[in-house]
Amino acid sequence: METMAVSGMKVAPQDLAAFCIEAMRISGLNEEDARLTAEVLVTTDTLGTFTHGTRQLRGLLNNIRTGRLSATAHEEIAAEGPAWAIVDAHYAMPPAVSYRLMELAMQKAKACGIGFVGVKHSSHFGAAGFYANLAGQHDMIGLAMCNVDPCMTVPGGRSKIMGTNPIAYAAPAGTERPVFLDIATSAVAATKIFAARALGKQIPKGWLVDDEGLPTTDPGQYPARGAQLPMAGHKGYGLAVLVEILSAVLTGAAIMSGVKSWVLDDPEPTDEGHAFIAIDIGQMMPLDEFKARMDGMIREIHAAPLARGADRIYLPGEIEWEKRDRALTEGIALPADVIASLRGLAEDVGLDPEEFNLKL
Repeated sequence: METMAVSGMKVAPQDLAAFCIEAMRISGLNEEDARLTAEVLVTTDTLGTFTHGTRQLRGLLNNIRTGRLSATAHEEIAAEGPAWAIVDAHYAMPPAVSYRLMELAMQKAKACGIGFVGVKHSSHFGAAGFYANLAGQHDMIGLAMCNVDPCMTVPGGRSKIMGTNPIAYAAPAGTERPVFLDIATSAVAATKIFAARALGKQIPKGWLVDDEGLPTTDPGQYPARGAQLPMAGHKGYGLAVLVEILSAVLTGAAIMSGVKSWVLDDPEPTDEGHAFIAIDIGQMMPLDEFKARMDGMIREIHAAPLARGADRIYLPGEIEWEKRDRALTEGIALPADVIASLRGLAEDVGLDPEEFNLKL
């Protein structure tokens, strides 16, 4: 997982969460929505995925101030069956809504073996991997995904046609760490391009194309001009279409060009769609047997012959778990762009970060 260079400052996760909760309380959110949102964002920072952690809170609260999100709204089930539900988020705080709706998918999985919850009328929910892992923590296999505004071209195109449409999965193991993957279907998350642009840095070839559909290393004109590339060409494109179907076409959310950017100055609501899937392992085979089989798979991968110069093989999620272990014991080393965003958030809502042991 690519991250920007970290600063020398470390913060305690509980202090960062307390600061975020208070910023949301001042902005009109209730205690539960603030607490759940802080858990999503701070946990994401501890995993080292700083592009989708607390850096995003300032933008979400700005959307509340401009009316694109509602501090007081609550999601509502629009239609449901024993194993599924379609939910209208009513533009309530997306991470809190998504937390509860993965829990709803798990409840339905407990009843039926598999649970699906689709969401319409929502916005940026942070890192999809958090919600997949939420199911993993309850001995289920979890999947989470979201469609976003068009910023990515597709094979044969040169304009912005689809969103980066992230997808994540998580599965529990026995004595080994849970396996999880959280990826954008683009070659890279858009926030990494924005961060490079803000720092005046070039980007690797294969992230963007220019107006003619040719690869470029200059992020300076994006997103006004150019488009992102899908990961692995047609393969990333195909996955992006799957996410669009499950999170938007099936749910009633806006589709492709109908989705508005949550970060740009646009008065219209974003209307992103989400999809959450939970699979109750214990209804399909004994849970202990599944975990033993997972451990066996993980150990076989770990024991595979190494390439010259390599010192180990990582399973999906292992790097993030190791970063989280360090963050929980040593504190989170926040990147400079995250610190700047939190400092701006403090100014927006009139908070003194030092009251929360944060020296921003």
